[in-house]
Amino acid sequence: MTNKPIQIDIVSDVACPWCYIGKKHLEKALAGFDGQNFQVTWHPFQLDPTIPDEGLSREEYFVNKFGSLERIQQMHERVESVGQKAGIQFEFEKMPKAINTIPLHKILHVAREEGTQNELEEKLFKAYFTDGVDFSSKENIVAFMKDLGWDAEKTESVLADDQIGYWVSQEIKHFQNLGVSGVPFFILNNKYGLSGAQPTEVFQDAIQKVIEEVKPVEATGDACEIGGANC
Repeated sequence: MTNKPIQIDIVSDVACPWCYIGKKHLEKALAGFDGQNFQVTWHPFQLDPTIPDEGLSREEYFVNKFGSLERIQQMHERVESVGQKAGIQFEFEKMPKAINTIPLHKILHVAREEGTQNELEEKLFKAYFTDGVDFSSKENIVAFMKDLGWDAEKTESVLADDQIGYWVSQEIKHFQNLGVSGVPFFILNNKYGLSGAQPTEVFQDAIQKVIEEVKPVEATGDACEIGGANC
């Protein structure tokens, strides 16, 4: 392993089930590199910025987007099957609404500055996809964050902060300008991009390649040493 940290940037949306699966696959891959330091940073993306602040009925939204309940069921069954293998229990029927995720991205933006972003990302995914928390409700967001140590005043202040909203929107535009059109999208050391919830083995191979590139070259040549006989 190399002592130099490997930077992993993840472009993601909380309302993206494949982002949750990708997170689990990546974490399993990282666990195989004992002693290697990784710096994981999450970046915002919106799969559907047209969803209003109050959200939309889950069933109505999916039917309008994908065409039929039968197709939706097939898609959910595939995600549930892959998710189960990754250790995720998807409960799509518990989801009350399709949500606009900007409020959650604003909170994640602050959590990144505080060093708690990765932990919060996991909890948000589980709350949305497994526990059926309705994050279109500000009251539910406040209650959820209170359990994580944020008082109501802090959460409400972040949600109302237009400057944070601006930073989030600019970051979304930045990655769109780089060509990111779908999530999850993983960037290793600002050099390699991996699109989608790749299998663990793909992450392992890519990470190993990065480690080999940043590993210092070790070679022995003539040198002067203290007290040495050569010079």
